[in-house]
Amino acid sequence: MAAYLLVFLYTSNMTEKSLLSEQRIIDCLKNNYGIEVATLTFLPLGADMYASVYKAQTHDRSSYFVKLKRGHHHDISASIIALLRNAGIQQIIPIIKTIHGQATQRIDDFTLTVSPFVDGRDGFSRDLTDDQWYTLGKVMRQIHEINVPFSIQAKIRRETYSSKWRQAVQSLYPLIESEPSGDMIAVNLLTFMKKHTTAIHRLVDRAEQLAQKVQDQSSQFVLCHSDLHGGNILIDENDTLYIVDWDDPIIAPKERDLMFIGGGVANVWNKPHEKELFYKGYGKAEVNMTLLAYYRHERVVEDIALYGQQLLLTMAGGQDRIKWYNQFITQFDPQGVVEIAFKTDEIMFSSHLLTKYSI
Repeated sequence: MAAYLLVFLYTSNMTEKSLLSEQRIIDCLKNNYGIEVATLTFLPLGADMYASVYKAQTHDRSSYFVKLKRGHHHDISASIIALLRNAGIQQIIPIIKTIHGQATQRIDDFTLTVSPFVDGRDGFSRDLTDDQWYTLGKVMRQIHEINVPFSIQAKIRRETYSSKWRQAVQSLYPLIESEPSGDMIAVNLLTFMKKHTTAIHRLVDRAEQLAQKVQDQSSQFVLCHSDLHGGNILIDENDTLYIVDWDDPIIAPKERDLMFIGGGVANVWNKPHEKELFYKGYGKAEVNMTLLAYYRHERVVEDIALYGQQLLLTMAGGQDRIKWYNQFITQFDPQGVVEIAFKTDEIMFSSHLLTKYSI
């Protein structure tokens, strides 16, 4: 098997090893998966502070992706991946089961999952071809139409249009309005946020207004990936496309995923022809522009909250802090997520709430 570079949420990185010894992990892989590990390499990746990831390579140079997550819990991603694979969707990397047929393995205070390690680049580092955009659209239509058994639905979070992140940003307002203090990154961030106070307030206030509107609408809820940006699209050396990182799925309107198409996360996927190609694959659909506007506002609000809390309320992150600061400010670039969110809101008024994409 080739190597697999899994790209997680672009907002932060898990850069510290778990408390388990590497030998303990190697023994677990041998005893529970029959995998004889020659080398185990820690990968400083991921957005989950409770997870660590590794590359395990055997003596015959087969490679595996190993994820450790703190706690003993049902791994919903394993259930979702199995559901999608069983439905014939090949653009999902499978979970490797234990010798006892289990999708996950407990190891001390952690839950371990294993998958093939596939060589590739993500959608942040390379453009998708026309065929890949079409394929992504087609696959997402299949996912949105899949029948999710109630036993699995009961374990997946359901959209509630919570005000959690809006309130989190509002709690930062006193800091933004005060004299900047802290380390250089915090001072620079506060200065930047003060300069963009009007835009930040508009994002929060409009997200709240749109949340009230969409709660009064009757929308069909489907299985959504919830984080369908370029960083979670993997293209292997044969140009095969995979959708990765199924850790946080949600039952929600399809716009929860569709908001990323043309949404400009990380200043990519913001070209009109990409959206046209995606919807050729996705097929005839009515896209609720109110929901699309809500999700694009709410996504930025969530990132403002997460970055703000990490950089202003703690000194954690070390050298990653400068990277997080740069990721924060690029949201406000031309054709970035902030500008696109505002434009989507403006389009909503001129399109009578619904816009139709069809082939």
